[in-house]
Amino acid sequence: MLHTALRHGLIGLFLITPALAAPTAEQRGKAYARANCARCHAIDRRSESPLKIAPPFRTLHQRYAIDSLEEALAEGIYTGHADMPAFELEPEQIHDLLSYLKTLE
Repeated sequence: MLHTALRHGLIGLFLITPALAAPTAEQRGKAYARANCARCHAIDRRSESPLKIAPPFRTLHQRYAIDSLEEALAEGIYTGHADMPAFELEPEQIHDLLSYLKTLE
């Protein structure tokens, strides 16, 4: 009886472990920022932006309501300078990136 209960418990643990290990929206957003934005922008709470004219992500909420960036990210962000590439994100990427940006407020 104890052996069966232990086996069922272990099976249950193995089944839920991948769900517990799945990255959160904030983690996926940070990974996206690291891969696509960190070349120019500071994406954390302390560092300076590698490109001086690129605002640190931790200050974006001072310029914009973070949720208001959703439409811009969906339609594509284009800037007036050639250094920033155009970005058009998928809905899941937008959700993840905005979730991460909110952690920096």
